[in-house]
Amino acid sequence: MHAPKIPLFLDCDPGIDDAIALGYVLCRPDVDLVGVAASGGNVPTAQVTANALGWLALAGDTSTPVHPGSDLPLAHLSGERTGDPVYADDTHGPTGAGYAQLPEHSAPSPVSAAQAWVDAARAHPGELIGVVIGPATNLALALDIEPELPRLVRRLFIMGGAFNYRGNTHPTTEWNVTFDPESTARVIREFGAKAPVLPVIAPIEATEAVVMTPQRLNMVLRYEHGAGWHAWLEQLAQALKFYFEFHQWDGHGYLAHIHDPFVVAAALAWAHSAPAASAPAPIPWSRTATTAADVELTGTLTRGETVADWLGRWDRPDNLEIIRSIDSESFIAHLLTTLGKGPKA
Repeated sequence: MHAPKIPLFLDCDPGIDDAIALGYVLCRPDVDLVGVAASGGNVPTAQVTANALGWLALAGDTSTPVHPGSDLPLAHLSGERTGDPVYADDTHGPTGAGYAQLPEHSAPSPVSAAQAWVDAARAHPGELIGVVIGPATNLALALDIEPELPRLVRRLFIMGGAFNYRGNTHPTTEWNVTFDPESTARVIREFGAKAPVLPVIAPIEATEAVVMTPQRLNMVLRYEHGAGWHAWLEQLAQALKFYFEFHQWDGHGYLAHIHDPFVVAAALAWAHSAPAASAPAPIPWSRTATTAADVELTGTLTRGETVADWLGRWDRPDNLEIIRSIDSESFIAHLLTTLGKGPKA
């Protein structure tokens, strides 16, 4: 008798490492990808939506719904900030897919990303694994629709932040949080206070250890797989070529930090290992610590910085489990094998 599949709702902003994370999910036959939320971030929301649909279509998946997210971060929606958001097309290319050419695709779902979060949680109460690997705008807006959402989700996993670490956007800030600091602050606050298990965040000081190189990419390409998945991997290689070039320009060498796949994989591995109830279980491939944490919203130099109260000076309860380090070699071996084998029918 087969175990039930893990229901997963993925909020992403593809983005090249988001595409790898999405491909990883497609290679997991034990996962029910109930929906994808498209968050503006690496590129504008309309392009992110098209990218998510294009990567899915290239893999032969035309049934997973992709839900368009907000066009603007929370502070822009409220009028607190004006002007156009700044996107990361220098990092991911003008379309967010590097040099990849994605196919024509079906239309996105008419259901908004925020509503889709709520619908997925209500359909899978206490079972849904939620993963945010882009800005948290959609999830923050979902809390307006259903304030009890943190109690409906089995556990939330986030990629973002830089705790006591140099940033990859501003001197002390990470991209996903910088794009919409108010949304991350609200999500951490609400889920940290209400969820049955503390939310997990994987910041860049941990995820930068997950590195893709041309040699590792070639290991994946050498696997034998069907024509459809081979085409998907060929376009991934074109996307990664751009990503390698960006990292070389940025002083890291001809390689790529692929932050997002680890968060998805860790979430699914935790879901397999953890009891159905809220008893604690370790996050695979990780060393973690729990603490009170928050996001700086007003600093002229530090807006978007994630702050952990390691010394307990705030006298607040813990609201976050933070990935402090990753066993990157073990995880990368798992990732390459999974991508190499491709999707299972």
